[in-house]
Amino acid sequence: MKLTPLLSGLAMAASLAAFNSASAQTIVQADGSSTVFPVTEAMAEEFQKANPGIKVTVGMSGTGGGFKKFCRAETDISNASRPITSSEQKDCKAAGVEYIELPVALDALTVIVHPSNTWANEMTVAELKMIWEPEAQGKITNWKQVRPSFPDRPLVLFGAGVDSGTYDYFTAAIVGKEHSSRGDFTASEDDNVLVQGVAGNPNALGFFGLAYFEHNTDKLKSVMTLPPSFIQPERDSVG
Repeated sequence: MKLTPLLSGLAMAASLAAFNSASAQTIVQADGSSTVFPVTEAMAEEFQKANPGIKVTVGMSGTGGGFKKFCRAETDISNASRPITSSEQKDCKAAGVEYIELPVALDALTVIVHPSNTWANEMTVAELKMIWEPEAQGKITNWKQVRPSFPDRPLVLFGAGVDSGTYDYFTAAIVGKEHSSRGDFTASEDDNVLVQGVAGNPNALGFFGLAYFEHNTDKLKSVMTLPPSFIQPERDSVG
């Protein structure tokens, strides 16, 4: 999953002006993907240290939400965990927003459970699809329905919100159709909300970017996925 911020002409002007005339642009606004948020936040902090006359604000409304603001010329930088869509490109063009695309990192989707979960050490894509496809809503509600050897316990789901690029990628890769899933799960564009949700429920299963798992390994447990072979979510698996 490629993480890509888009910079508008205004943002580029602001970046260049920072080294010449800080008064030319005092506020730079970034918004979008929660997955890209930690990278942008760290860069914003360093940029402001070097350029105290410029304030950088970083929001986290999800990739889709960020593009809506960006294409209305409300923000200067749009963080994204998926490419900009053709309809979003049209919206930007209609608003006179020009931009350049800058890939900054690769990320990996991570399926996670509560640390006390001793049964779901690995799961197949078929099992994940069984859980997350639209037809599963209100029907697949117990771990034992997913695999007979799993315990008879309620299945509690957490996942990225529908405005998230992570949601788009996950549904395309797991369900087979972008933006297609069951709706009866706790959804949020803020990955920290998902971390807290899974960490607080022994029956939970969720998904989000690898970085948020790496920062919460004391609270969460990752699940290896198959096929073509079981893949452990870790940095060496990305790329």
